[in-house]
Amino acid sequence: MLRRFIPLMIGISLISTSCADLKKTSNSKLNRIKERGYLKCGISGKIPGFSFRATSNEIYQGLDVDICKAIAAGILGDKTKLQFRELTAAERFTALQTGEVDILSRNTTFNLSRDSARGNNVTFAPVIFYDEQGIMVKKSKNITQLNQLSGASICVGSGTTSEQNINDIFQEKQITYKPIKYQDLNQVTAGYLQDRCDVMTSDKSQLWAIRSNFKNPSQHLILNQIISKEPLAPATSARDSDLSDATRWIIYSLFAAEEYGITKANVRNEVEKAKRNQNLFKMRRFLGIEGGLGNKIGIPNDFVLKVISATGNYGEIYRKNLGPESNVNIPRGLNNSFKKGGLLISPPFN
Repeated sequence: MLRRFIPLMIGISLISTSCADLKKTSNSKLNRIKERGYLKCGISGKIPGFSFRATSNEIYQGLDVDICKAIAAGILGDKTKLQFRELTAAERFTALQTGEVDILSRNTTFNLSRDSARGNNVTFAPVIFYDEQGIMVKKSKNITQLNQLSGASICVGSGTTSEQNINDIFQEKQITYKPIKYQDLNQVTAGYLQDRCDVMTSDKSQLWAIRSNFKNPSQHLILNQIISKEPLAPATSARDSDLSDATRWIIYSLFAAEEYGITKANVRNEVEKAKRNQNLFKMRRFLGIEGGLGNKIGIPNDFVLKVISATGNYGEIYRKNLGPESNVNIPRGLNNSFKKGGLLISPPFN
């Protein structure tokens, strides 16, 4: 009698497991975003070139903002299906873990402590900007080297990697200093401009962006010394693996599109060309004509078309926000495609 029940018991067990998996999948963050109809994106809102508004009435602009738009377009098919939330450095990870935002696109450094389950328990997407920490000083101070900062006061963001890094390097070099800590980058900048500190420190990209808005940018020097590596990447909660997968491959599609020469202007023509030519296997998979790659990560198969139509490829996003078409104009350097000597590379879309 027992043998008769074994297959039935196994069948019941498999059905229960499948139902549990289905329930888990249907309740995933990615599906909740689809049901809600918009993406909640955490940004700084204070950094020209990355996320900012020139006036309170203007829409947000910047690299981090366009990454949010690309993700909304890839998941929901519409780059405007977005709700932005400005977050300080201290607020950002709590907002992500509590669900106040779905994703952080907020000049966040990818490091071990934040990535680990015992740290902030987030999953980082591909690095979208390879940065370095630097120091800015008024030229009138006649400071050009780090070792001239003995006893100096330094404005820095509280709870940031900049705070830890500056402490590490000053202790290593046995240089005394006084940290002046602020919660917000605007407060750090105001403290610096109001001479509450001798110098300010942050990611060099932020220093370039901040300096571009000064009344006399040429009167402020960004020292050549590199304090630390600062690879900046969007992040999702480690609990949301489905959303992490979608985010990862949407960002990779921006890198790959630039590599293939696919732009906002020509992406639809490239799709039509691939539809007509059965032998363009790689392009047919990449552009969602065959292979079902989008469905494998829970988003439409033609997500690349929707993403590139919405924002252009990574090079176009960079050029508009941080390159020659912007007021910041940071040389691409490491943030170039690997084909041009940079570090941006996408795994194969297979």
